[in-house]
Amino acid sequence: MEALSRIKQALVKAVGECEGKDSPPKLVEAIGHAVFGGGARIRPRLTLAVAAACQEDNPALTDAAAASIELLHCASLVHDDLPCFDDAAIRRSKPSVHKAFGEPLAVLAGDALIVLGFQTLTRHAAAHPQRLLPLLNILGQAVGAPSGIVAGQAWECEQRVALSVYQRAKTGALFAGATMAGAAAAGADASPWGMLGQKIGEAYQVADDIHDAATDPDVMGKPAGRDIALDRPSAARELGLSNAVARFKLLMSQAVESIPDCPGADALRAHMLAEAKKFLPEELSRRAA
Repeated sequence: MEALSRIKQALVKAVGECEGKDSPPKLVEAIGHAVFGGGARIRPRLTLAVAAACQEDNPALTDAAAASIELLHCASLVHDDLPCFDDAAIRRSKPSVHKAFGEPLAVLAGDALIVLGFQTLTRHAAAHPQRLLPLLNILGQAVGAPSGIVAGQAWECEQRVALSVYQRAKTGALFAGATMAGAAAAGADASPWGMLGQKIGEAYQVADDIHDAATDPDVMGKPAGRDIALDRPSAARELGLSNAVARFKLLMSQAVESIPDCPGADALRAHMLAEAKKFLPEELSRRAA
């Protein structure tokens, strides 16, 4: 709960920077709709957990990094839901941004969230300017080409893509950004933390594929069966549900094993095991198997 409170406060402060007498009111409202009122905040919680494991010394910078990760994630959801991609009417159990505000504002809100992610980070790096450049590079790599989440979305426009390549970009890249940003915000070497994020991200995507194939959309808070409808790469489709469950468990085991030596390694391992149960509840795991 402490982590969620920190993230919420950082997001409220970040989104508040968009408000002002010269701000288009509907754009501000659309941004708030995209960020608040739902979401498990998995990625920013991971940023905080890694920073804590590395003995963070500047919580304000850590919170800004976590908020930046979540803002970039929210931007990807807004764009992912657009009619030109998934054409999803529901996100986080409420109307998606383009359904609530129209397609033009949804495009602009997603763009604004991307910029806001970087702005949020730069506003809070004054105390440790030497950490800003690594953090900016981490976020840029997690989002852009050649292998960030934009590239992951772009792979859906290609005729063929290897499942592992697609999942590393579509999901793993921002998870890797989350773990590396947590380390960098704490003043630690970020590079050893990329593998943890990649493995967690791949595991999360496999779990999401299983949910898409086997979970009621009311439980998911978004449409189900989209991978088949849109002919997208999916672990559940390619491996079958039983093998997809096995793949998920292997990836989470590899994620835990990849945690670098650090003061809070044991606590972080426990955090990862708890997250695994949230990603793929045992009941769904048994049903899928």
